[in-house]
Amino acid sequence: MSKTVFTKTFGCQMNERDSEIMEQLLAQAGYIPVAEQSGADLVILNTCSIRAKAEQKVFSLLGMLRKQKKEQPGLRIVVAGCVAQQEGQQIFKRMPHVDIVVGTQQIYQLPDMLLRLEQGETKREISCDMEKSFSIPPFQKLLSPSPALTEFRKFVTIMQGCNNFCTYCVVPSTRGREISRPVADILEEVTLLTQQGVKEITLLGQNVNSYGCTNPVAEQKTGFADLLRLTAKMSGVDRLRFTTSNPQDLSSGLMQCFKDIPNLCPHFHLPVQAGSNSVLKKMHRKYTRELYLEKVDQLRSFCPEIAISTDVIVGFPGESEEDFQQTMEILETVRFHGSFSFKYSDRPNTRSADFADKVDEKVKGERLKRFQDRQDQISLERNREYIGTSVEVMVEKCKPGSIQARTRSNHIVHFPAPVETSVNLQLGDTTLVTINHAGKHSLNGVLTE
Repeated sequence: MSKTVFTKTFGCQMNERDSEIMEQLLAQAGYIPVAEQSGADLVILNTCSIRAKAEQKVFSLLGMLRKQKKEQPGLRIVVAGCVAQQEGQQIFKRMPHVDIVVGTQQIYQLPDMLLRLEQGETKREISCDMEKSFSIPPFQKLLSPSPALTEFRKFVTIMQGCNNFCTYCVVPSTRGREISRPVADILEEVTLLTQQGVKEITLLGQNVNSYGCTNPVAEQKTGFADLLRLTAKMSGVDRLRFTTSNPQDLSSGLMQCFKDIPNLCPHFHLPVQAGSNSVLKKMHRKYTRELYLEKVDQLRSFCPEIAISTDVIVGFPGESEEDFQQTMEILETVRFHGSFSFKYSDRPNTRSADFADKVDEKVKGERLKRFQDRQDQISLERNREYIGTSVEVMVEKCKPGSIQARTRSNHIVHFPAPVETSVNLQLGDTTLVTINHAGKHSLNGVLTE
């Protein structure tokens, strides 16, 4: 008899991919994904601990699930991801109604862990060991159908972990050290995906720029730019994307790819984090504001139309008003198409948690508002540059009378669904849209005649 699973994902695209893998693995055990938490037989919280707010949301939702489990005793609750890796057994002590805690590198064990619970072998299950090699189950098992997923685009993990040890970041302790996945395995997975009709591939890693520099593939001498070129040549890859990059490792060879590879989308997410050299040094970011700006100029010389987005942390310990103004100067100079910006928060097992000179919460909030308000203005100005142009979009949502799509530069576009024409757009289809309106976060248009 089939059971239902509800998955709540917190955080980054790496977590989205992990949630997808868990749902695909559970499909083999008869679980069907559902969109509502209420009434589900299994609830998975795939957690993020990059910021304190995300972690707080997890424990708040776990508190709500306590009541649901009282009303539904057969409910199984799983905590996966970075909070699971970070807290381990402490989650059981704090939330005794949780059944399974599974770390970032042990999600492939989830079906077996559930089976042992169902057979009464154990009362609880925990697995948070860090692997020393990058291995996954056979692709065919991972690629089983999952009706809750959008099948025209997929994430493909190319590496895991990080060796940079930024002073504010939990990734090295929650996802381990950098390990690159063999090229042949990546290309095999891409082949299987495109054979199933996937048209857009996003290559994933904590720092894709350093792909191939770490075991077990160091002997292959295949860098990230090489991998991009190999993937782009594969039949069926209409669009190719990647995330995330560290400016210190951004090579001219990778930038050249944006000029040479037609199906590589002209969008680059390049986290700057701060505009002050003194703050960057305390963050252990290993680049300067000058180097960052130089990289941006180089990117635009290879691909003038490239859309650049970024990450910014406001209120890092010791950040002065002058330091913050230098971050604002970076915003004015680069004029990012968009950004993800957050107030700094102490995270467990990070060096910055022990730093003195913490910035007052009120000051952090005020600075964040100033940054986000100016970013919104710049995003609107940037988006208005597209008015009157015809852009290629890929359909990602179809509603009665309206369609949502995405440009190669990663802009969301809304336009009316065609009426009484031969055009019948489906998810994953590409078409041309003429932009006639711009907002801060999306564009509007009509089908190009």
